[in-house]
Amino acid sequence: MELNTLSEKIRAAVDELTPDLIRCLQELVRIPSVVGNEARAQDYMNSLYQGMGLEVRTVLPDIEALRGHPAFIDTGASYVGRPNLVATLPGDPDKPSLILNGHIDVVSPEPVEAWSRDPWCGEVEGERLYGRGAGDMKAGLLANHYALAALIKAGLRPAGTVRLMSVIDEEAGGAGGTLACLADGHTADAMICSEPHGMNVTVAHAGICMFRVRVVGRTAHGGLAHQGVNAFGKLIPLYQALEALGEHRLATVRYPLFERGSGRACHLSVGTVRAGDWPSTVAGEAVMECRISFPPGETMEQIRELVRRSINQAAQQDPWLAEHPPSVEWFGWQAEPWQQDPEHPFVRTMRRAAREISGQEAPIIGRASGIDSRFAPYFGMAAACTGPVASNIHGIDEYVELPSVAATCKVLALTMAEWCGVRD
Repeated sequence: MELNTLSEKIRAAVDELTPDLIRCLQELVRIPSVVGNEARAQDYMNSLYQGMGLEVRTVLPDIEALRGHPAFIDTGASYVGRPNLVATLPGDPDKPSLILNGHIDVVSPEPVEAWSRDPWCGEVEGERLYGRGAGDMKAGLLANHYALAALIKAGLRPAGTVRLMSVIDEEAGGAGGTLACLADGHTADAMICSEPHGMNVTVAHAGICMFRVRVVGRTAHGGLAHQGVNAFGKLIPLYQALEALGEHRLATVRYPLFERGSGRACHLSVGTVRAGDWPSTVAGEAVMECRISFPPGETMEQIRELVRRSINQAAQQDPWLAEHPPSVEWFGWQAEPWQQDPEHPFVRTMRRAAREISGQEAPIIGRASGIDSRFAPYFGMAAACTGPVASNIHGIDEYVELPSVAATCKVLALTMAEWCGVRD
């Protein structure tokens, strides 16, 4: 079938389904699904998948079995009562297959009092739908579902197998979500993660390492504070050394795809600082937890050594720290960079579909954050990301732009039709 004929059929079907898509997005945003508490929202997605007659499998993460995988991230979290869903429309095994992947988990909306509305309101104002997870990424998750629904409504059944994934744990690293599903055998020839990437096509993401720096001091009563050594004060030059390292990397590290998609090639940020345990006691320990990102071309071991060297050099400038060296511990997110060849036939199919729907070229970008597409190469799959326009993700008054959700749905449906083929 000609591309423009497919496009016309898909446009008409998505336009007809858009009011229902918006209603479902409101309902889903109103179900809190902060990391660790995704079950009720997954029940909602299961009802949608069942209602379309898909074969739905529940995948419960087997963390011990996954622990040896090179992409595994140990969050230390419990996965009891936290199902993943894989909904399959079987097709011809000789035809290209596709996964449309999205995560149901969202980050905390705190501080709630800073929002101008209830974070779980799902309220529509103009062309924006507000709420935690509206953009990241319940809009994309539902766009996946309605892309397949639109094809079926248009009488165009995909020739190859299509899988819809609603996964947990992406915000914490994805080991219990997408990795668990792929390792359980739910793979395909290609995968799209419909993250809120502003209708761009994302083909790379940063390597990420989280680490904590721990400093010991010497406790003393507040009335005898001169006898103590305040660990918080000793942490300050180490913080300054990391800030200097971040600025140096900003000036010297280049990766155009990240600069185009996220504003700069790499980041180093201090997320938490804790010191002491009583106001009237000189702090005997201080800890800061940090995140550093790095582009393709750099390796995790190189980055770890860079951090260790920066901390050690700063410590040598302080007599106390020279005698009581700070420790550096790596935890949480530990992931190498991911990059997909932008000339791969699948990426070219996506871009052709996006151009047909929007009338203009879809920019190729990278993101200086982590995405579940990083798991695809381990399973021999091509992958890329595209998705709606959203603002304030992980922030206050998060929202998604509704016209972009419908446009995403059309791009996904046309990509599916072109990649998998269709049968009337």
